[in-house]
Amino acid sequence: MKRIYLDYSATTPVSPTVLEAMMPYFSEHFGNANSMHAYGSEGAYAVDTARRKIADLLKVKPTEIYFTSGGTEADNWALKGGAQAYLPKKRIITSSIEHAAIISSCAQLEQQGFDVTYLKCDKGGIVHPEYLEDAITDDTSIVSVMFANNEIGSVQPIKELCEIAHRHGAIFHTDAVQAMGSIPVDIADLGVDMLSFSGHKFYGPKGIGVLYVRSGIKPDKLIAGGHQERTRRGGTTNVPAVVGISVALEEAIRDLDKNRRHIKEIRDYFVEQVEKNIPYVIYNGDRNNRLPQNANFAFEFIEGESLLLTLDLAGIACSSGSACSSGSLEPSHVLLATGLPVEKAHGSIRFSFGKDTTKEDVDYVLDNLIKAVKKLRAMSPLYAQFTGGKTNV
Repeated sequence: MKRIYLDYSATTPVSPTVLEAMMPYFSEHFGNANSMHAYGSEGAYAVDTARRKIADLLKVKPTEIYFTSGGTEADNWALKGGAQAYLPKKRIITSSIEHAAIISSCAQLEQQGFDVTYLKCDKGGIVHPEYLEDAITDDTSIVSVMFANNEIGSVQPIKELCEIAHRHGAIFHTDAVQAMGSIPVDIADLGVDMLSFSGHKFYGPKGIGVLYVRSGIKPDKLIAGGHQERTRRGGTTNVPAVVGISVALEEAIRDLDKNRRHIKEIRDYFVEQVEKNIPYVIYNGDRNNRLPQNANFAFEFIEGESLLLTLDLAGIACSSGSACSSGSLEPSHVLLATGLPVEKAHGSIRFSFGKDTTKEDVDYVLDNLIKAVKKLRAMSPLYAQFTGGKTNV
C-alpha cells in the first residue's frame, strides 16, 4: 500500500544533515553543557555556537535567544512570565484562535485574577488591527496573537497589531511556531517583544524550541531549578537538539523561497481539484493571507474523524485539526471562532504539504479522497435527506 504523509503542520521528518550534525552529541561529545570540565566545555561550545547561529539568522542578539523544550513551553513562559513580570497591570489580550498553549495559559491566569480579553476574528480567521484597537486599554500588560494559525493557516497582521500594543504601553508576544521556516519572519521589522518557535516544524528535532526575548524585556521564570539559560530557565540543556534546531533553521531560511514556491504550487493544485470534484465543501481560512502548506476543508454531511480514518486505511496521513487537541471530541475552537457551524466544523480535515510532496502524491490522495467522501455520504442520513435519497448528487 502506498503511504502519503500530508500532516507536515503537525511535525516534519528530521533532515539528514540535521541528524548528522546532532549525532556526535549523543555519544562522542556527551558532556553536560553546564559541567566545569572538558566534556562540559564541548557541550557549552556547541550550545553557544548554535545560539549565535540562530541569532545571526534572525538578525537579533545571542543574548535574546533562549532554548526551551518546545513551542508550548515557550508560549507558556512568554505569557505567564510576562503577565507576572508586569504587575500590577492585570489585563491580557489574546485572540480566540490561539493554540492550546496560549488558551490554556490564559485560563490559568484568569484563575489567578487576571482579566483576559479574547479578540474575535473574521470568517477567514484574520484578527484585524481595529479589533485590538477597540479592546486595548492602558492597563493591558501583554498582548499575544499568533503569527499564523496552526489549523487554518491564516497569517495575521502582526506588525500592525504590535504597533497598537506598544502605543498603549503593552508588550507583544507572537507564537510563530507554524510560521517559522514557512514564510519570512523579520523580527526587527515586526517589532515584537517576544516570539516563540519549535524545531520540529521545519525538519528539526522534536523537544526543542526557542523563545526570543527582546533586550530589556524580563519575563519571570517559568521553570526554576538551575542556572541554565543565563539563570532564566532551569533544566539540563538538550545539546543535540540545540545543535539540530540551529542547523534546521539555517536550512529552512536558506531554502525558504524554493520550498515555499513548490509547496504553494502543490497546495493550490490540490485545492483546485477538491473544489472541482467534490461538491458541498468549504475551504476554511483566508484564501490570500495564508501559509503555503495549509489546506483545511469542511466536508459537509460527514464526520471528519470518519474521513480521517478512511484515508488512513488508504495510507494517507492528514489531520482533523491540531495534533495537540487530537484527543478531544469537541469541535475546533478555531473553526467555531470563524463562524463555521458546529456540524460543519466536525467535518473538517487539515491537509498540510511538505517540501518532498509530489504531484503524484496529491493525485493519489485526491483519488482516494473523492472515493471516501462519496462512500461516507452514501451512508449519511443527513446527506440522504438533503438530496432526497439521490446518491449521485
